[in-house]
Amino acid sequence: MEADLDFDKLVLEAVDEGLKVLGESGRQMLFFHLENSYSIKKPDIPRKPEAFAEGLEKIFGVGSFIIEKLIIESLCSKLGLKYEEKRDYSFGDYLKEVKEAK
Repeated sequence: MEADLDFDKLVLEAVDEGLKVLGESGRQMLFFHLENSYSIKKPDIPRKPEAFAEGLEKIFGVGSFIIEKLIIESLCSKLGLKYEEKRDYSFGDYLKEVKEAK
C-alpha cells in the first residue's frame, strides 16, 4: 500500500513538472478547470489517469498528447526508466506500464 502512495506522489510530481510548460498561472488554471468542469481533483490523477487525459484532451485537443508525453517522460526520469513512445498507448497505459516496471 505504501508503494502505491509513493507511486501516486511521483505521478503528481511528474504532472506538476509536465505542466510547467503552461507556466504557473496556466497550471493553476488547468487544475481549477479540471476540477470544476470535469470533477477531476489533482490528488485523483494517479488513480483516474484516463479521466485526467480526457479532461486534457477536451481542453487542449491534440495538444494534450504533448503534455501527457512530458508527464510520462518526467515520471520515467524520476524512476530511472527510459521513455519509449508507443503507438496507440493511452496515458493510463503508460502509467500502468511504468508502475509495473518500477
